[in-house]
Amino acid sequence: MKVNWNYIKVFVLLVFTVFLYAFSLKKNGVREVSKPNIEFVGENRPFITTNNVSKLLIQNYQGMKNVPKETLDLNELETALKSNPMVKSAEVYVAVNGTLNAKVEQKTPIARVNTNVSYYIDDEGSFMPLSANYSARVPLVTGYVEKNNLKNLFTLAQKINNDVFLKKHVIEIHQSLNKTINLKLRQCNFIVQLGDVKLLDKKINNLKAFYKKSLKENTLNDYKKVNLQFDNQVVCSR
Repeated sequence: MKVNWNYIKVFVLLVFTVFLYAFSLKKNGVREVSKPNIEFVGENRPFITTNNVSKLLIQNYQGMKNVPKETLDLNELETALKSNPMVKSAEVYVAVNGTLNAKVEQKTPIARVNTNVSYYIDDEGSFMPLSANYSARVPLVTGYVEKNNLKNLFTLAQKINNDVFLKKHVIEIHQSLNKTINLKLRQCNFIVQLGDVKLLDKKINNLKAFYKKSLKENTLNDYKKVNLQFDNQVVCSR
């Protein structure tokens, strides 16, 4: 009987490959995890530091450093990071060399509530606490604010954040008890009476037209109130 050595060689090579793969998996699984490597993605504002992230990881996996990779629950670690109110998203993974990596995206504040309690409204309309590490330059929100009812304020803050003119000039959003809104502009003495956020784009366009005209005529400081609540007109009070 003639032996087909080509088949035998292929079989031996297959067995050897499977053995190496299994050995590699086992060795990689027991490889000890090193100190976490933290990477921030998106805007690089340090509301939360690498030390904060490392502490969160360690607290939620005691003795995480120098433990076998196979014992890590990466989903649990990601959930722990996402539980921080300053974190928007997080991805945790272990590299082949045993390095624990965490990619963290922080929330982006677009307004700062400054009433009896202080906190940020982020770019998704959610609560974000103040940071001891960094203070964002965003419009202040004053007056009557309900933490569980930020819809109108978020709509306006989002508009300000996305508009070059408003982002440059608006320094304060004041909401009264009846939910009407006034604005304060940088280096202007007058109050902008916005009312509600209905027809917001139209009101803002009227404000821009008024501001441009008054700036040209050098009359910005002649007014105490600028009312945008009337259709197709800006009513000013001296």
